[in-house]
Amino acid sequence: MSTLHVMDHPLIAHKLTIMRDKDTGSKDFRQLLNEIAMLMGYELTRDLPLENVVVETPICKSTQKLISGKKLAIVPILRAGLGMVDGLLSLMPVAKVGHIGMYRDPETHKPVEYYSKMPADIEERIVILVDPMLATGGSASDALTMLKEKYHCKNIKFMCLVACPEGVARVQADHPDVDIYTASMDEKLNEHDYIVPGLGDAGDRIFGTI
Repeated sequence: MSTLHVMDHPLIAHKLTIMRDKDTGSKDFRQLLNEIAMLMGYELTRDLPLENVVVETPICKSTQKLISGKKLAIVPILRAGLGMVDGLLSLMPVAKVGHIGMYRDPETHKPVEYYSKMPADIEERIVILVDPMLATGGSASDALTMLKEKYHCKNIKFMCLVACPEGVARVQADHPDVDIYTASMDEKLNEHDYIVPGLGDAGDRIFGTI
């Protein structure tokens, strides 16, 4: 079974509370999402392997640490996942970025794929799949399936801003090898499959659409 990591850092909690406020505008919402993604990325990459290297400082030669040859890729689920990319790239500027396009059918509430594009060597990379909301878990589960079956990815982490028990259960059942990182575990889904208390439609709030 995969592990659920809830990142309850005070700065993350503070920024997320402001994002939840319905009166927070798109500009501030985007900025806060970018900042939280960076803070979460710091924790998510804590277990990257290191190797010893010899460097020469202005004083002497010294054995120090570098990340051990692991390549990274950030893959947002469009469109809301785009709001998390820049924050992660600020920490990992050499990471490649792929894209998965999915939308939720308004009648069935099931995800529909319309686009995907990945770096050529995606299967060799540690992949961080990002989407602000883990609601039903359908989009995340389908995106993970695509990464595994179509692109042969073997090392994947899923990062979201807000999760709920239903979505976590779905992803863990379908992908027990993928750890989940979230800033908050919220209460439940409502009858419209929105997270409660949540923060509304993340995509609409990022881009100022209705």
